[in-house]
Amino acid sequence: MRPSKRTPNQIRNVSIETNVNAYAEGSCLIKFGNTHVLCTATIEEKVPPFLRNKGTGWVTAEYNMLARSTHTRNSRDPMKPNGRNIEIQRLIGRSLRSVIDVKKLGERQIIIDCDVIQADGGTRCASITGGYVALALAVKKIMDKRTIKENPLIGLVCALSCGIFNGNVVADLDYDEDSKCEVDANFVINQNFDLVEIQGTAEQGAMSFEQVSQMYELAKKAAAKIFEMQKNAINKN
Repeated sequence: MRPSKRTPNQIRNVSIETNVNAYAEGSCLIKFGNTHVLCTATIEEKVPPFLRNKGTGWVTAEYNMLARSTHTRNSRDPMKPNGRNIEIQRLIGRSLRSVIDVKKLGERQIIIDCDVIQADGGTRCASITGGYVALALAVKKIMDKRTIKENPLIGLVCALSCGIFNGNVVADLDYDEDSKCEVDANFVINQNFDLVEIQGTAEQGAMSFEQVSQMYELAKKAAAKIFEMQKNAINKN
């Protein structure tokens, strides 16, 4: 039995509220149960130095957890780099770049900021899923202004955590499960249900390929529902 009483394949209640920031070119507040992440997209008419004069754009991400987003306060020490945050924001950036043709962006950069307001497991997956919505809204704004001629978005992407808890393969781990599970994995999936990236760790013992396949099947079924939520949120605008 899961602490939340959910069935093994049942994800938490998911909601995506768009246009929650008056200044960002794209924004949404995404909720996976009690995990809440604010995702904003900023368009800059410049690119990083390594891309200057190459006729291509860039998409990158930053990730941060607010001081009291967790059970105990996170210290805000600007002199102490947070390795976990850096690793997660790179994952978000890679995931979003997998579904955009940066050449069609022209020489401009879109920065996706993912700020965790409240954490209850699966924050990186919520950030990727909500980050895509913010990115799509920003691209839509560029297209409406006819700054670019072709839509650079070439697909959808979302992410979901799966794992093994009390010997059972389960989808969408919350904190109670994440902190005690035998296996914790994150699946980044595109609209074809191909895998963009997998991050998986056996916290206790090891995992079999059969279990990995079972987790993927759960993630794939959940992704089909999440893609519809993303499309509905984007098309409302």
